[in-house]
Amino acid sequence: MAKIERLHERGAVSSAPLPRPAGKPVVEIVGLNLVFDTADAPVTALSDVTLTVNKGDFVSLIGPSGCGKTTLLRVIADLERATGGTVKVNGVSPEEARLKRAYGYEFQASALYPWRTVLRNVTLPLEIMGMPKAQRLERAKRVIELVDLSGFERKFPWQLSGGMQQRVSIARALSFDPDLLLMDEPFGALDEIIRDRLNEQLHQLWERTGKTVIFVTHSIPEAVFLSTRIVVMSPRPGRIVDVVESHLPRDRSFEIREAAAFAEVSRRVRLGLRGGHGDADE
Repeated sequence: MAKIERLHERGAVSSAPLPRPAGKPVVEIVGLNLVFDTADAPVTALSDVTLTVNKGDFVSLIGPSGCGKTTLLRVIADLERATGGTVKVNGVSPEEARLKRAYGYEFQASALYPWRTVLRNVTLPLEIMGMPKAQRLERAKRVIELVDLSGFERKFPWQLSGGMQQRVSIARALSFDPDLLLMDEPFGALDEIIRDRLNEQLHQLWERTGKTVIFVTHSIPEAVFLSTRIVVMSPRPGRIVDVVESHLPRDRSFEIREAAAFAEVSRRVRLGLRGGHGDADE
């Protein structure tokens, strides 16, 4: 609490809008629509979505289940194709960005190969790229250290906790040094204590690396703690009903949850979800 009181005294925690310089656009989405053809009838998953994510942003997508959060992330990653509108990643199409390896993607499950050690799971993308062994080992060592797993290089996934497996997955996504990190609710299956710890570690990682992150979550506290902006989505068809700016200080720990500014941003997100007739699990 003392830290929060000091932040209040310095004016670092405030609900008043503060100027934030915009970086170069990394993801630009204009009028995006996506309709799935099904046996019964077409299903509109996303409708008229327009969003810009700037370099260095940490943007969370939040909304009720089935609102299209993951679908939107998959469109950016070229895992789904839009049926209308435009999507640019670093000024090129999602397909070109994928071929250029412009982003790292972390799925809801860690998706590690159980027969490969931590080190060999992390080096897998680099092996596929044909990077020389010495270079990929050096790169892997650096990102394993970045996620605080030094000393576990020879362990297998089944010898690690769920939280540690997720950190290996993050290291693998970072191994080829993408500017953009796409994260699909990576901590959703973890208990609250581990999830809180990983939220803090992810925030510190984002601060150290300066990566641009797009993060899918159902949790209001998680979105508010991590993000520079929170994109609130409506039930299907998925639309953006609000974009909530967060002006919490970049240097933050979980003490920030006690601040009035944290409560105000959370309230704005909650109102957006109610306005879109959705609920978020906390």
